[in-house]
Amino acid sequence: MKLEICNPTGSMEDRVAKAMVDAAEKDGRLPSGGTVVEYTGGSTGVSLALICAAKGFRLKIVFSDAFSDEKRSTMRTFGAEVTDVKTDQGKMNERLFKDLVETAQRLARQPGHWFCNQLSNHDGSAGYHALGEEVWEQTEGKVDAFVQCVGTAHSIRGVTDALWKHNPRVHIAAVEPAESAVLSGGPTGSHFIEGIGIGYIPPLWDPKRVNSIIRVSTKEAKAMSRRLAREEGIFAGTSSGANVVGALQVAAELGPKATVVTLMVDSGLRYLSTDLFRAP
Repeated sequence: MKLEICNPTGSMEDRVAKAMVDAAEKDGRLPSGGTVVEYTGGSTGVSLALICAAKGFRLKIVFSDAFSDEKRSTMRTFGAEVTDVKTDQGKMNERLFKDLVETAQRLARQPGHWFCNQLSNHDGSAGYHALGEEVWEQTEGKVDAFVQCVGTAHSIRGVTDALWKHNPRVHIAAVEPAESAVLSGGPTGSHFIEGIGIGYIPPLWDPKRVNSIIRVSTKEAKAMSRRLAREEGIFAGTSSGANVVGALQVAAELGPKATVVTLMVDSGLRYLSTDLFRAP
């Protein structure tokens, strides 16, 4: 497990947020003193809030009651203005994510505002090239498989590109919610794994960069997150639990000599207000 929890905000999304802001700042889309506008399930929003605070940009975030209160509080602490989109009992599904996008689009029409639009922002994947290189170096080139859950698809694109430059035989496995398994041809649905499974095919999804797709249920993901804390001392969120469920499946298929890498996406501290760590 690669502990992306160790990034400045406690999430791998620091990488993609910095890549997108840096690119927009460099080519003039984001003017000095301008305002960044973005929809988010929280982790990218927290990362953008840190970077905007450090670089002197304003930030308007479109968020939802489907996601943890810790993320909202952290974004506001960094100075972000947060607009909430209400849900049907906290369900994460296609309608919610499309509502988030549409609301952000409206806010971004104001002068001096730049719409980050992570789902279609091609600059973001470059933020994960370094992550792929780190995986290669830290395993001394012995990685046989990489397993990663899919939200925007930035991370799996970026890491795959880096790893396949070294060895195109590295097995890449994508993880998605079993309740909304659209990547593997299933129907759209609702789930409770924050940060992944937007309910439709992400614009940046490229099936040619993936060897297999694994379906993991919300129940399985949450149970694994609790096991990681109790049995391994690793305090991580629900998508990290889903990653480990998927990684164990790949490991069982490849055998005991294989090196299978996955990510601890973010810290469990972001989910204390949810039911993730309340179950016995």
